[in-house]
Amino acid sequence: MKNNTLRDRLTAIFSDKVLLFKIAITIFHLVGVMGMSLPVLRPYFQLLTPFHLLLSTMLLFVFHKEWNKAFIGFMIISFTIGYGSEVMGVHTGFPFGNYSYGTVLGFQLFEVPLLIGVNWLLLVYLTGGILKNKIKNDYLAAIVASLIMVVLDYLIEPVAVKLDFWTWENDVIPLSNFIGWFGVAFIIHLIYRKLDFEKHNPLSFYLLINLTIFFILLNILL
Repeated sequence: MKNNTLRDRLTAIFSDKVLLFKIAITIFHLVGVMGMSLPVLRPYFQLLTPFHLLLSTMLLFVFHKEWNKAFIGFMIISFTIGYGSEVMGVHTGFPFGNYSYGTVLGFQLFEVPLLIGVNWLLLVYLTGGILKNKIKNDYLAAIVASLIMVVLDYLIEPVAVKLDFWTWENDVIPLSNFIGWFGVAFIIHLIYRKLDFEKHNPLSFYLLINLTIFFILLNILL
């Protein structure tokens, strides 16, 4: 009887794709924390950073329900605005401040890794999705979601600098970075809210929590 109960529970777990992906995401991030925090493994895990970001994005979008023109448009717009702002930032100092990218994040175009555009897309999708049914006013939702992104960036910045993702002039993260992040995020979030596509994703909140814990732990351990 007990064996049947255990078998039934295991069957239920493995038939629940969302639960399986949540387990995979948790394991993925825990392994990442351990690898990045151990000096002997860190160089190898730094090389895996692009894979980490791309896999997280792919796992998330597996559960996106509506791949219509509006959603594809959002992906293109989010990538373009986010990436374009980074190119402008690297070459002019506006809107984030003076900084430059290292080689860890992979192939670069105009001295900015293409992966950074994916990062903007991922973070806007995650933070926008968790607020979709909670705040009805588009402007207020864009403000709150952008503030969440600023908090997340506050956690990311020290880790990114230590792992040579990018470096700041005089090794100081300026206030303009966070103001710039808010401004760019707000623009993309407004567009996100106006476009008509299904915004609920069962993995959004879970992945956002995992990313937050991931960077909190690395801030402590590095």
